Amino acid sequence: QSKQGESATAVKKLISRDKVAVVIGANASANSLEAAPVCQNAHVPMMAISSTNPRVTEVGDYIFRICFIDPFQGAVLAKFARTSLKAERVALLTANNSPYSVGLSEVLRKDFATRGGTIVAEQKYTEGEKDFRAQLTAIRAAKPDVVAATGFYTEAALICKQARDLGLAVPFIGGDGWEAPQLTELGGKAVEGCYYSTYFSADNDAPEVRAFVSRYKARWHNEVPEGVSALGYDSMYLIADAITRAGTTDGAALRAALAATRNFPGVTGRTTIDAKRNSAKAAVMLVVKNGKSEFFEAVTDRKAHV
Repeated sequence: QSKQGESATAVKKLISRDKVAVVIGANASANSLEAAPVCQNAHVPMMAISSTNPRVTEVGDYIFRICFIDPFQGAVLAKFARTSLKAERVALLTANNSPYSVGLSEVLRKDFATRGGTIVAEQKYTEGEKDFRAQLTAIRAAKPDVVAATGFYTEAALICKQARDLGLAVPFIGGDGWEAPQLTELGGKAVEGCYYSTYFSADNDAPEVRAFVSRYKARWHNEVPEGVSALGYDSMYLIADAITRAGTTDGAALRAALAATRNFPGVTGRTTIDAKRNSAKAAVMLVVKNGKSEFFEAVTDRKAHV
């Protein structure tokens, strides 16, 4: 449900009632930040799937993630806006109650400036809001080349629709929080030509990706897998590999095996767990075209992995 408090409650049940050896999840950083202390205190390893806020793995040595982190993703978006979109002026629209959105905006703001660009406007909203016209009117007055909306797909779709209604026709960019079928279902033509970063493209021609996409579509009524599904898939196999290497599901031994993961092959690329229990992965930029998200380009920013 992603309601405040629900994640911690669910994980407590998994550990105390179901006696799980490991927890896969959560997705959103806010949910993982609730769940992580529960896992850490119980010495049960947790593998966050798409929680990009750096604070998640800082909770403790039993907390891991398979996705990249906001310092990397924020730098990727800044580089993309400056280099690929040739933007000189960017406006930021941040969900002020989302650790994910706040973290992503913070990195993007700093990194875009270091690349010689200017943040010409910053506006905030609260998740669940429906009317963004006041913020967008202020952004329109600042005349940005690109608007970065760093929250999730529900608000992003409405933001793009209202921006177009106000005559704000510049490209919008976002992070992996944009990735969901609802982005185009809710946004329609308003999200055409918008871009977002993520971990995986179903357009990848690698044999393992083609095989995964084929099996996924067969299982889920021809639906094309997106990044979070691919990361969840890789998480399960990486954990199974760690259990095999550890020879046990004992918490301490499994934690050590997960920490020792190097170049594990998966559909989202190779995963190496670093000293901070993060995963240094490449990013891809997708563009919304004809109602679908398509591969646009791969973007890396190595300094952001450090």
